[in-house]
Amino acid sequence: MARTAAWRLADRTLELDGPIGVGIVNVTADSMYAGARSGTPERAVADGVALAEAGFEMLDVGAVAARSGPPVAAGEEIERLAPAVSGLGERAGVPVSADTFVPEVAAAAVAAGAVAVNDIGGGADAMLEVVAAAGCGYVLMHIEGPPRVDRPAPRYDDVVDRLKRFFAERIERAVALGVDEEAIAIDPGLDFDLTVADDVEILRRLDELHALGRPLYLSLSRKDFIGALLAGSWEGRLPAEQRGHGTIAAAALAAAKGAQVHRLHDVEALDAIRVAARLRSPRPSS
Repeated sequence: MARTAAWRLADRTLELDGPIGVGIVNVTADSMYAGARSGTPERAVADGVALAEAGFEMLDVGAVAARSGPPVAAGEEIERLAPAVSGLGERAGVPVSADTFVPEVAAAAVAAGAVAVNDIGGGADAMLEVVAAAGCGYVLMHIEGPPRVDRPAPRYDDVVDRLKRFFAERIERAVALGVDEEAIAIDPGLDFDLTVADDVEILRRLDELHALGRPLYLSLSRKDFIGALLAGSWEGRLPAEQRGHGTIAAAALAAAKGAQVHRLHDVEALDAIRVAARLRSPRPSS
């Protein structure tokens, strides 16, 4: 399968010969996992620095809960996000991305020092234009409608084929709007417009997505589908606080499938992807 070994950001290129960990920083009080809620920009900077010191090679900072919650005005999101991005850019010693689907917020975050935008909005033209103008890195996530809107998951004849078509179309559009293809990483969007069965199928066949030639950015840490797998049903799914061991298992298997960039909450999961990559190598170093 075709693979890429690098991801170009605004100020550097990340070599991806092995997996890297992206530590999650949320300047929120309502993110799905209580262990990753930094209620203020100052707390977010301290928490992010701690993740970098623990070995994460990159940080992803967001200021709005991804799945649900009341609307957040762009100005309010910027007030929380921009100071955290700026502070981490100065203190963490690792690249910082901004987790937002609002173009205005993305532009402010890049101005504050973010070297990439992690967009759960699926690559709307307005966002792609911001990314192109900024010359920053970009995470393109699969989603079939607006973020933070509840709707039944679509039914796919073949979910992996659907992802391939989606990414091919959106990458083509991004390039047409001026985004450097080497700046794009792709995220399957686990839990977004996907059933638990879809999530499992994607992870089983993750290596097929390497054919797109872009780095695989995987955000599976403590997600709902892991809670459902552990409990045996969606309705009885375990809460995020009880999904740590399941995350370790899923992250290790994803690393063994060649996923290059892993957005994670916990150092234990970071250790798991590194061990999995070493075991996958024909000649792991001592």
